[in-house]
Amino acid sequence: MAPNILQRDFTASKPNEKWVTDITYIQYGSETLYVSSIMDLYNNEIIAYKLYNHQQTPLVIDTLEEALINRQYPEGVILHSDQGSVYTSYAYQNNAKKNHFVSSMSRRGNCWDNAVIESFHSSLKSEEFQYIKFNSLSNFNVVEKVDEYIKHYNKERIQEKLDYLTPKEFGVVAA
Repeated sequence: MAPNILQRDFTASKPNEKWVTDITYIQYGSETLYVSSIMDLYNNEIIAYKLYNHQQTPLVIDTLEEALINRQYPEGVILHSDQGSVYTSYAYQNNAKKNHFVSSMSRRGNCWDNAVIESFHSSLKSEEFQYIKFNSLSNFNVVEKVDEYIKHYNKERIQEKLDYLTPKEFGVVAA
């Protein structure tokens, strides 16, 4: 669908140069919520995310629309994803093209090509849900926990890559 423009270069010299996106799921009891998120590689900030009870194309399109609103419709951003069916769908690709993104996709079956957002999703699950009994969670609790974690990640969780600043702090210092 799209070449691997990113080529595992997870650095960006300015905001809105390179975004990565992916979906993960959170199982609680017999229910599942899917988390779609977009990260700006400049400061590793999660700039948009959505939680739905399905993993279909509207989930990723709505996440992309939120990112566009949050970042005031930048043009020419490299938008990197895996080759999942939601990202290769006509509706998603058309939306990306309409909004002047440069599409980039991982090689088929190669999670390392999207390692930064995969790592974020792993941290979300291990840091926020590790000690919670999933059978005791409701849909509302899961949404609340994800919201709390992303706020924490962006505003409080320091990163070595960012000279031990948070994504929000790094964005302000560099501006």
